[in-house]
Amino acid sequence: MRRLAEELGAEAMSIYYHVANKDAVLDGIVDVIAEEINEVVDRIEVSATGAGWKTAVRQRILAARQVLLRHPWAPRVLETRTTMSPALLRYHDGLIGLMRAGGFSYDQIHHAMHALGSRALGFTQELFDPGDGADNDDTAAAFEAIADQVPYLAGMLMEIAHDDPDSTLGWCDDQTEFEFALDLILDGLDRMRETA
Repeated sequence: MRRLAEELGAEAMSIYYHVANKDAVLDGIVDVIAEEINEVVDRIEVSATGAGWKTAVRQRILAARQVLLRHPWAPRVLETRTTMSPALLRYHDGLIGLMRAGGFSYDQIHHAMHALGSRALGFTQELFDPGDGADNDDTAAAFEAIADQVPYLAGMLMEIAHDDPDSTLGWCDDQTEFEFALDLILDGLDRMRETA
């Protein structure tokens, strides 16, 4: 709160006049990001009827991702929240509405939302995260050192490097990987919808 006050050119105590604590500030930040996402996705005009649901959901999620790419710090803040703001609820309600229009039952949608996880908002949690400041050379060297203990993991991580900062919201969350996983999930959900 002191650092925030410094940035704003105010006294820390004056901030408490407007917000109760740091969590309230973070909740407000999430609201601002969620409203920005809603403004963008509300402009998408794609029919979600029948098989069109997949294109509509995909476009909505990728539009949310574009907002987060403008705010690469936002996923870390979103991950810390334990409740959903009205703006986030509205975003998820829109996704659920698209899936209902596509013919999914509420039970199927419930499973789908779990499968999508944070990807529904345009980002994924990292499986491997070498921490802040680690570059590809340091990471490769670290995995080379333990290659005899975890040869397949080390081999994969030494061979695959993601270094496009404009498409990354984490260590390995680049656009190609994000879309690959999203399409895999949406294709599976579509097969489930067709057989139900």
